[in-house]
Amino acid sequence: MAQDLLLEIGVEEMPAKFMPGTLTQLKELAAAALEEARLDYAELRTLGAPRRIALFVQDLSPRQRDLAVKVRGPAAKAAYDAQGNPTKALLGFARGQGVEISAVIQEEVKGVPYIFAEKVEAGRPAVEVLPQLLETCLFKLSFPKSMRWGSGELRFARPVRWLLALFGQEILPLEFGGIKAGNTTRGHRFLTREPIIIDEAGQYLPKLEQAWVIADQDKRRRMISEQVAAVAAAHGAHVQEDSELLEEVTYLVEYPTALYGTIDEEYMELPAEVLITSMREHQRYFPVTDAAGKLLPGFIAVRSGTAEHLDIVRQGNEKVLRARLNDANFFWTEDQKMPLSARRGTLDRVVFLEDLGSMGDKVERIVSLTGWLADHLQEEVWVKARAQRAASLAKADLVTQMVTEFPELQGIMGEKYALAGGEEGAVARAIGEHYQPRFAGDALPGTREGLLVALADKIDNICGCFLTGLIPTGSQDPYALRRQAQGICTMALEKELSLSLSALVAEAYRLYEEQFPLAKTAEILQEECRDFFRQRLRFILGEEGISYDVIDAVVSAGIDRPAEVSKRARALTAFRQDESFGALLTVYTRAANLAQKGDGSPLREDLLTEPAEKELWASILQARQGIAAAGDDYAAAFQVMANLRPAVDAFFDAVMVMVEDPDIRRARLALLGEVVALMEGIADLSKIVEG
Repeated sequence: MAQDLLLEIGVEEMPAKFMPGTLTQLKELAAAALEEARLDYAELRTLGAPRRIALFVQDLSPRQRDLAVKVRGPAAKAAYDAQGNPTKALLGFARGQGVEISAVIQEEVKGVPYIFAEKVEAGRPAVEVLPQLLETCLFKLSFPKSMRWGSGELRFARPVRWLLALFGQEILPLEFGGIKAGNTTRGHRFLTREPIIIDEAGQYLPKLEQAWVIADQDKRRRMISEQVAAVAAAHGAHVQEDSELLEEVTYLVEYPTALYGTIDEEYMELPAEVLITSMREHQRYFPVTDAAGKLLPGFIAVRSGTAEHLDIVRQGNEKVLRARLNDANFFWTEDQKMPLSARRGTLDRVVFLEDLGSMGDKVERIVSLTGWLADHLQEEVWVKARAQRAASLAKADLVTQMVTEFPELQGIMGEKYALAGGEEGAVARAIGEHYQPRFAGDALPGTREGLLVALADKIDNICGCFLTGLIPTGSQDPYALRRQAQGICTMALEKELSLSLSALVAEAYRLYEEQFPLAKTAEILQEECRDFFRQRLRFILGEEGISYDVIDAVVSAGIDRPAEVSKRARALTAFRQDESFGALLTVYTRAANLAQKGDGSPLREDLLTEPAEKELWASILQARQGIAAAGDDYAAAFQVMANLRPAVDAFFDAVMVMVEDPDIRRARLALLGEVVALMEGIADLSKIVEG
């Protein structure tokens, strides 16, 4: 009879950010292990709270499925003698497999007949399989950081304190971290004292809830969301949706109870971003607003416990936040006593990257890069001036007391302090925008000045890290270079910038070379950056729904100007639905298949004597003009190429390309190369998958 399986690992409080990934891992590991073990079940879930990670499998089969196996024995010619009698080889094989001679069969393997024995391997009881299976799953769990404790060698996210393993009502003989599994768990750390006995797996959730633990994270998340909304409504306030904060709070509490706290009015003069950061990032409180979105002097906290003594808990939360805001108020006042421009010298004492100088050196580079970008993108003179002023001040807030205490506010406080110091609004806003986009889906800089500084800052970071060998590998990207490269590409695409990546990298390299001796050449940096940006563009185009072969086609033709790559991809995707698309592929494919056999020699027109050759060459020259005239109207360029179909077909009908005369053969291959070259820089159509 099918029974439920329950595994719970009791631990010291797990970091909230570890939990989602850990539960996903355990679910995937267990599902794969049960499938491999041939154990069927109805449903598999993972559950988690700060002090527990659990696996619950509903209606797990009491034994493995039987397994039909086919075992290969000797070759048929070695299994029987000349009279057709079984040889010792066959007799030994049958005996070893426990089958009768009459039960063996013959099948061919790569044309050679072999003897096979078919038999059924009986499934083992689940209670015999599960202990080792579960132990293996636990040992395979990995964490962003792990630790050892006591004298043991086991590494886990946090020390393991208890282990519960039940199959139905039976305790499984499982041991992990020196702890043997039992049928007891623990409730809320402060609200319960005695161990909780779980007689069978189905009692787990209700018994824990009686002990003030909501082990089901989905239920806990719903409770928090509903309570926060209800508490806000009771105070005439609103809470903006914040899935990230909600997720974190879900894994910080075992039994949630939301409460409303107040903020002293004197602190409401602080910038809203300072208030929100103090509440959200440092205390995990939910800020509240009025209907118009204006911040109110209150917050919602979620305690891990019941509603008893809630006033004392509220006062404690208000006291902690008051201390935070008191510090912030002091920083806000003190920082404004020195304008951003006066902090330039302090940046010379802040290291940017080892062997690449200080933040002061970086500021010099991004000021120059910003000016270069303004010229490269043909910005107005006043835009360039304001952008360079913003670049010169963009990093000054890093040495303010506020940003030292609240690093999340870098850039944001730069804008606030710039405005307070009398800087132009456009300059201040560019300082605030230059870190954008901070993450996928984040807003792009809204001003041209902010856009220029953002591009300069990001390419300087990327090139600096690449020059010192800090290139992202696998999942490791400590300096968020992928995000910054994606930000550059996204800005170029969304703002339709005529930006050359190679020119940008070359200028960044030149500025580094002026300041420091570099071990890496400009050519190597260009190649590394080209590969890096190519990966980001592939990702962005894939997110837009562009098919993989279209992405291959346009990326293979060049990625130097990201905005043009996107236009080419969209145009090719649209042209794929056109009735001329077949002709386009035929022209390109027929020419490319033979052109690749050429040696790269230039075309000699004097060797084109056949009418079909001359006609094709004339059509190519005309197509060149048409494609040049089309400019960035790539659909028109594709149509021009497709229109070559009659001339290309006539050429292949009338002319033998691979003739014996090497000069004529070379000329005809070069002619076909000219057909392929028409799509140079637009798309490598050989990458397109037909059908």
